[in-house]
Amino acid sequence: MSFRKHLSEEMKNPEFKRAFEEEKRLLELSYAIVEAREQKGLTQRELAKKSHVTQQQLSKIENGVNCNMLTFIKVSSALGLGITVSA
Repeated sequence: MSFRKHLSEEMKNPEFKRAFEEEKRLLELSYAIVEAREQKGLTQRELAKKSHVTQQQLSKIENGVNCNMLTFIKVSSALGLGITVSA
């Protein structure tokens, strides 16, 4: 069975679909932070210092590891990015 077919079958399960969508949004946010940091020519160390977080915390964000909202806000703010919450 191909991956796409397997994923299509799994997405029929509401719990799996919810978890998949949450992970997808987390990775999209992580990717946006990496892109913005690189566009500004900042290293992880520089952005971490500017954000008042540790480099380890920033690395976790950039690798899609779940972290608290305050850390996302600090990093996003230091990059000049806004965070939009919607229902």
